[in-house]
Amino acid sequence: MRNTTKLKAILLKYTVSFDMNDDEVFTMTIIDKAHNRGKEFEAKTYSTVISKAYYYMLGELRKEEMIFRK
Repeated sequence: MRNTTKLKAILLKYTVSFDMNDDEVFTMTIIDKAHNRGKEFEAKTYSTVISKAYYYMLGELRKEEMIFRK
């Protein structure tokens, strides 16, 4: 899956902020639009940061799905 597609999916659920420090480490901060909870991801590459956030989002969606099934 392309980074653009992952980012579009993330942006549907989260507000996103990117930053990079002097060591060229990317930081991506996401804030859930519905629950106002935040999470931060760091990695050396943009692709890795996007992937970490995307798979975190999938895990959160699965948790929410399990709650609604009960």
